Amino acid sequence: MSYGIYIGRNHTADGLPYLAGYGDEPSSHWLEIMPRATHEPDATITVGVTPQADMPGQLTKIPQTRETARNIRVSYSYYLGVPAPLTNGGLNEYGVAVRDIWSTSRDDLIEMTPKDQTGPNYSDLARIVVERARTAREGVEMIGDLIARHGYSTYGGNSHMIADPDEAWVVIEFAGGHGLWCAERLGPDSIRTSRPGYIEDIPAEPDEDFLFPAHFFDLAQEKGWWRPEDGAFNVNAIYGDDKHRWEGVAWVEDEMRKRAARPEKITLEDVFWSICTETLTGDTAGYGQVVPLTHPEHTALRMMWHAPVGPVTAPLLPVFMGQDIVPPAYRQHRYLTTGESHRFLDLRKQPKDFDTVSHVPQGIETGQCAVREFKRLMHLAFQKIDPLLGEVWSHWRAVEAGANAQLPDVLRAARLLLDAGEETLASQVLTEFSHARMAEALTDCAALAAAAQARLRASGDLNLGRKPLAPPQLW
Repeated sequence: MSYGIYIGRNHTADGLPYLAGYGDEPSSHWLEIMPRATHEPDATITVGVTPQADMPGQLTKIPQTRETARNIRVSYSYYLGVPAPLTNGGLNEYGVAVRDIWSTSRDDLIEMTPKDQTGPNYSDLARIVVERARTAREGVEMIGDLIARHGYSTYGGNSHMIADPDEAWVVIEFAGGHGLWCAERLGPDSIRTSRPGYIEDIPAEPDEDFLFPAHFFDLAQEKGWWRPEDGAFNVNAIYGDDKHRWEGVAWVEDEMRKRAARPEKITLEDVFWSICTETLTGDTAGYGQVVPLTHPEHTALRMMWHAPVGPVTAPLLPVFMGQDIVPPAYRQHRYLTTGESHRFLDLRKQPKDFDTVSHVPQGIETGQCAVREFKRLMHLAFQKIDPLLGEVWSHWRAVEAGANAQLPDVLRAARLLLDAGEETLASQVLTEFSHARMAEALTDCAALAAAAQARLRASGDLNLGRKPLAPPQLW
């Protein structure tokens, strides 16, 4: 289902807007830094879904852009039969951040969706925006243009949050095969959560704060779902699930508004809390992301805070646009990767079937897997909320605070090197700092997990039944 939260600059202690969230998918997740790339004039990309998807369709090719932007993103290997690798978005070199969040369409639209649907799917849209958009609004317009030109391959409805340092947008893409989408602008006074994404009343015509295609009202009138004499056109009631703010959405938005009303406003720790709290975050959260939306003096200094699993039991640590590589432990591994159960790190069967060879490099697979290690810690801590989860939580929040305390000096050192034209040295500074924090966290994770395992075993609390234990959640 996924989760996203946007916090406008007027509510934060440092005057920065933030986009944060996580993806809700059970398959493997891995961190990637994709370089800027140029493409041939006739290059294409494959988009859409296959006949085997839960809501079937046809793959098609659409034009590739001449240049794609450098970006940081999390990829994963499965969701409802949509072709992998998939992404919920990330951050690009221009400062545009994207989050993909489920948003179901009304049942009638789902039933109307053609069985041979074509066009970009939700992941394609997130990837294309993070690879091409220079502003959040451009990303919204890009989605609208792609749907108008090529169609949209849905799994039942979806949404995106797209943000830059100046504004953000919620974009809803509807099932049905009629090219329906709608976008609402968020600004400096906004605190907005999507889970699922929603938009309420919209004006009769697009304006600075709302965008939608010219035919957006037509289908609703044709089907009798809305008449002009009914008054305001409520998007969620007419084309969505008609549930408006779900309980978890209302709870976290209200809590963040309380924090915004304090003299100190919303701190970075508060933003972290909004995606770390066990009330919202558990095993279904595949990872965590927090993006400070800034205009730094150098593109290389853009960054996100990343956790390899749900950050309720993992720390959010810095990853920089200018760093060289992702540590091997945080890249793609075979653990929970769809399709890897029938593949081998062996070439003997390849002549008869190329798909018998693992997609994961042998050197990666023989090292630690951050997702596996932090998932282990999660399920140990969840077996005894008091005291294990509280202890793990406190430890990771201290680790985050330590990294944040060092961050200004690291960014200053990198900026001085970039000012002097020493891009390679600046990249080394950023890479070494990020890698060191991630390595320390992985070491701590192993120690915390070993201690928790021993304590649960000794106290007779190791859960050997079929019913998993976890904190109660509002979702």
